Amino acid sequence: MLKAALFDLDGTLIDSLADIAGAINEMLDGRGWPRCEVELFREMVGDGMDRLVERALPPHARTPELIQTCVEEYRANYDKRWQRETRPYEGITELLAALKARDIRLGVISNKAHRFTVPMTEHFFGADCFDIILGQRAEVPRKPDPAAGLEVVQALRLDPKDCAYVGDSGIDMEFARHAGMTGIGVTWGFRSERELRENGAHILVARPLEILKCLESAG
Repeated sequence: MLKAALFDLDGTLIDSLADIAGAINEMLDGRGWPRCEVELFREMVGDGMDRLVERALPPHARTPELIQTCVEEYRANYDKRWQRETRPYEGITELLAALKARDIRLGVISNKAHRFTVPMTEHFFGADCFDIILGQRAEVPRKPDPAAGLEVVQALRLDPKDCAYVGDSGIDMEFARHAGMTGIGVTWGFRSERELRENGAHILVARPLEILKCLESAG
């Protein structure tokens, strides 16, 4: 069996789409700009807060200065609402308990800002569930760059080949490949099965507990 399961957060462990969309649209409303349909956020999220905000803005507003101002407004909105509708996906809590019972090391590596990734993960799954939690930090390149993955395996004193990275996007599967990990793509998240396959997913799963079997067979 593989020794560690490392997870993406949004679209993999938690369904956060409604609260992300709500915080962005609150920012857009405040400036009198058109809202974005919630379903559009499936393609807009995944590679950091700045890119999310830039994609949501009308074209004329996509200047570096205005993007940063709107990022701050979005961040303030999201601070107030990330617990409203966000929930773990069905079966995730049971999966994590089963992995811990088998002494599998657990981690989160997300392109969501670190200041949100840590409290959100601990809120939904408890402070003692994961061995390590890393969100996006200014000094570390975002996924699919493997830097955060290599940081985690060093902290856990493991070899990348002993780890699986579980995610819902092509960025996640690229990240797993670059980091030398087994890439497990989940089909319940924000992106398509086709995107996962095209970006090198080793395995696709439709239900969380299937991940346990994948770790057994890949080890």
